[in-house]
Amino acid sequence: MTPAVNLAQKAGITYQLHEYQHNPAAASYGEEAAEALGADVKQVFKTLLVAIEGDQKRLAVAVVPVAGLLNVKLMATALRCKKVVMADPKAAQRSSGYLVGGISPLGQKKLLPTIIDSSAENFETIYMSAGRRGLEIEMSSRDLQALTSATLADISR
Repeated sequence: MTPAVNLAQKAGITYQLHEYQHNPAAASYGEEAAEALGADVKQVFKTLLVAIEGDQKRLAVAVVPVAGLLNVKLMATALRCKKVVMADPKAAQRSSGYLVGGISPLGQKKLLPTIIDSSAENFETIYMSAGRRGLEIEMSSRDLQALTSATLADISR
């Protein structure tokens, strides 16, 4: 299993795994997951890494609905810094240990500052990558927050 699933198992939280056949031609990994699961795109979340002050060695994690976009100004405010930019995909992969399109907020190589969009509280459970393309994990946002030491904030538009 993936480090994300192993972390959830070790923590003893309630979660569900959902596997689907990933289409390499899919334009959006998150939208593909929502469609495959028959889930609302507002309930399926994507994991994005950002570089704090543009420094590709100082990364943070944003967890936002696939229906929205990350607002980098709001993300910077949530992180209490001047600005953030999207992390280079290679830096994101190196830091997280996951491939782009399968980056999970759970079980990354090291625990990074993590912000979950506050819209996650609108759902009993949310879906996110379980660490590889075609595998999603469903859990409560409270459990995700506890496992990642995350903060909730309005970071999407």
